[in-house]
Amino acid sequence: MVSSSGVERFALSPLIRTTLLSLYVALVLPLPLLAPQELRWWMVAALLFGLILVLGLLSEQVETDAAGIQVRYPAWIRWLLRRGWSMPWQDIRALVPVGTSQGGTVYYLKATDLRHQLLPQRIERFDRFLAVLSERSTVSTAGIGRLTPPWTYQVLLGLALLMVLAELAGAIAFSQHWINLPAGYPG
Repeated sequence: MVSSSGVERFALSPLIRTTLLSLYVALVLPLPLLAPQELRWWMVAALLFGLILVLGLLSEQVETDAAGIQVRYPAWIRWLLRRGWSMPWQDIRALVPVGTSQGGTVYYLKATDLRHQLLPQRIERFDRFLAVLSERSTVSTAGIGRLTPPWTYQVLLGLALLMVLAELAGAIAFSQHWINLPAGYPG
């Protein structure tokens, strides 16, 4: 979206954000039930803090304006997650491709001072972002695509949701088991 000041913001892709949040929930949901009774509330508090941290990490934004590109977190979490960078358009000299161990390709923006910054490839409206980058800098973005195809996140989201459903079904079955125990059962 373009603001009245000409700033265009690109957030993490909703599919990726939803997938990673679902995976977090799937992995930590059973932990309070598995923890010893005296530690359960501490576990719940830690998991809620972890959820806030994950939400913060997934809220990284890419901003473009007439001056350049900036990658940063929103104000509510920026005090904790200080990582970020900016680069004026005129400083961008090249896109450097680097192969990943999974067979994909990431790209680094190379600046005049030889600084390299990772090109965000998991953002919403990625094609629009590449168009802005190509229009305002001297680099060609031809042939650059997303880091991973959407189907990989769709499969992972499906698996995470199946895990959550299985954990809920297990919790219901477990609670039914304990409810139906005979009176005076030592278990």
